[in-house]
Amino acid sequence: MRLRSSFLALPFFLFTALPLAAQNFPTSDPVLEAIWNEGRTNSQVMDLAQILTDSIGPRLTGTPGHEAAQDWVMKTYASWGIEADREEYGTWMRWRRGITHVDLIEPRVRSLEAMSLAWSLGTEGTIEGGAVLVPELPNEAALEAFLGSVRGKFVMLSFPEPTCRTDGNWEEFGRNGSLDALRTQRAREREAFDARGSEAGLAFRPMREIAARLGEAGAAGIITSQWPGGWGVARIFGAWATDLPHFSLGCEDYGLVARLAEKGQGPLLRVTVDNEFLGEAPVSNVVGVIPGTDLADEYVMLSAHFDSWDGGSGATDNATGTVTMMEAMRLLKMAYPQPRRTILVGHWNGEEQGLNGSRAYAKDHPEVTDNLQAVFNQDNGTGRIRTVSMQGLTRAGESFTRWLSQIPSGITREIQLRLPGRPGSGGSDYAAFICSGAPSFSLSSLTWAYSPYTWHTQRDTYDKIVEEDVRDNAVLTAMLVYLAANDDQKVSREKAFLGMNSRTGEPIAWPACRDGARNWEQRRR
Repeated sequence: MRLRSSFLALPFFLFTALPLAAQNFPTSDPVLEAIWNEGRTNSQVMDLAQILTDSIGPRLTGTPGHEAAQDWVMKTYASWGIEADREEYGTWMRWRRGITHVDLIEPRVRSLEAMSLAWSLGTEGTIEGGAVLVPELPNEAALEAFLGSVRGKFVMLSFPEPTCRTDGNWEEFGRNGSLDALRTQRAREREAFDARGSEAGLAFRPMREIAARLGEAGAAGIITSQWPGGWGVARIFGAWATDLPHFSLGCEDYGLVARLAEKGQGPLLRVTVDNEFLGEAPVSNVVGVIPGTDLADEYVMLSAHFDSWDGGSGATDNATGTVTMMEAMRLLKMAYPQPRRTILVGHWNGEEQGLNGSRAYAKDHPEVTDNLQAVFNQDNGTGRIRTVSMQGLTRAGESFTRWLSQIPSGITREIQLRLPGRPGSGGSDYAAFICSGAPSFSLSSLTWAYSPYTWHTQRDTYDKIVEEDVRDNAVLTAMLVYLAANDDQKVSREKAFLGMNSRTGEPIAWPACRDGARNWEQRRR
């Protein structure tokens, strides 16, 4: 055993590492064997993932793509004999992403790697304008002078990286000490850049403040770049303002335009952003059900958020979690069509904006939350499941140990149980349920370079999915759900003592439950 901060990490080495095809079941259970055989020989995960990511594409909340994906998942469940419906929880701004195209046309010609941010305004055709990097603003007069100069120009608000080589590349080929020198230089320059507007009372965070001032001043648009430190990747999030175009440039191209602007070499951009706001409309989760029998008023829930950012295809965040839960439901319907406890699957909306869909569902359905046997949530990429925290429930590990002991070691031998762990307050949808003390667990996977390469980047695409890992995650999840639904014992809700707050001297409180944002205006606040 290894002691980690506030929990024990117990590796689940129950059996020798036989090839998967040769695994014997620890106990004779026809349901587990049926799940194993179907899930390993007739897996649907890649077919499901290909349709979801390639054909339908990303699923930003409030977009036509998200609505089409919901239609598809309900139709797919119906073809398997599983009831699934939309459940509205509020409204959101509908928005359609169109083509983004940005060219540098002076002092030389180059088509730039660009993408508008989510909920960015379009350009109403093609426009041209100079690019300027926000300067040092030592006082209010300097700020007003700068704002007076930006009309018709694209304003660059991000720190230009000194290099877009990865630190690993620099470490491999640089001289001794050069990586440390680079990091020191980068930190110093970033701190100075972030302070450019502070003396003038212009905060760069929250970013909406400066975006609003630029919109009022007649800027043509905002340019930013968020580089996560990997080759060729950029984070694509939401626009800071909805009243002017806001687009991201890749690390290298942002640096190019920024240097031209800093050196007074007159960068001129030609920009087309074909986006459209479609008005506020209802938003919903999709919830599927396999009704229970003698314990129908108790619930086991499969959980994964359905929405995504839309820089890529939302493949590892969270199509992989989505198809894991879909495939697990297919396997359960085939092998365990009349469960003791009711089996639910939640495909949550608005997770990327604050767990909105799952938090709203938990609040609206106390009859479910109060009677949950377990929630199994998966969200962090394409890798095989490696870690499950008990989320601060002191005796939940007893149930997990009992369940895992009945599953072939080929898909359990790498799993570590974090005992008792600590309750999560955010991060993914399990937090919407653990806050009330409901047994809600995150099935955490190994990263496959989730960060920096696929988490919220334009590289989060179908080809990054690792088939055997997602296939086995679906089989494991189906088995866990079956064992939890069929268990004679209920999972304990006994909570751990979380320690003392060093600042207040009071006991650390269990995370408080809160409602999700129910409309677009709540997001903006």
